[in-house]
Amino acid sequence: MIYLLGGSGYVGQAYQVLLTQKGIPFRNLKRSEVNYADPAVLTAALRADKPAFLINAAGYTGKPNVDACEWHKTDCLLGNAVLPGRIREACQLAGLPWGHVSSGCIYTGARNDGQGFRESDPPNFCFRTNHCSFYSGTKALGEELLNDCDNCYVWRLRIPFNEVASPRNYLSKLLNYSRLLQATNSLSHLDDFVDACLHCWERRLPFGLYNVVNTGAITTREIVELLQRYLTPGRAYDFFTDEAEFMAVAAKTPRSNCILDNGKLRAGGIAMRDVHEAVETAIRSWRDAA
Repeated sequence: MIYLLGGSGYVGQAYQVLLTQKGIPFRNLKRSEVNYADPAVLTAALRADKPAFLINAAGYTGKPNVDACEWHKTDCLLGNAVLPGRIREACQLAGLPWGHVSSGCIYTGARNDGQGFRESDPPNFCFRTNHCSFYSGTKALGEELLNDCDNCYVWRLRIPFNEVASPRNYLSKLLNYSRLLQATNSLSHLDDFVDACLHCWERRLPFGLYNVVNTGAITTREIVELLQRYLTPGRAYDFFTDEAEFMAVAAKTPRSNCILDNGKLRAGGIAMRDVHEAVETAIRSWRDAA
């Protein structure tokens, strides 16, 4: 049996679907039932239920986007930086392996050689380096608390999407925003992401950091071309002139646009689709939520 924290969120729901499809028993642990933010309470629950593994998909992202984190800094800090440390304490006391959903938004740009950032590269979009969003800063702090954790996977998610319309789906955002920012990014197909995470545990890959993104990188304009081809023929998409105009007009905090390398994950035998293939397939299969 698997413990799932944050199962009601966008990523957590995808874990629930996957675990159900695979016939893996799980308990969607709700904080209203068990205060898993309290290490003593969570430790007692783990010792009583004896799950084989724990997945932490809980955190604070801000709604409708990361700008909200700038006004709710306490909640953001507690959800993204403090909570992972408390879960670590409980899992260590109970002797339980676990996995934590982190974010690739702790980087900006690409490596000096133009390639994607690897797990060994220190974050460059965090409180320690430059003017980052508060959200990115707290996610980087959360990873710092787990750097030397020897029973934990840290899975970096990057701009999730799939074929189902949702306010949290990157493709839905592109369809609904009046103006877009041209950028180059790594992305994570949501279903590919949760499947790869579970494979890490099932295959007993070494614990540690993993960039769980689709292979390669894609530009906003490339995605727009696919949207125009399959979903919105005839629609003209308006772009900001540059990031400075975007920040002046539409955003309250800087955004992370970056490329991540998933070579470590692939070296562990977990294949990830090319990002262009994943995006095109999602757009061609687009549907409203059930």
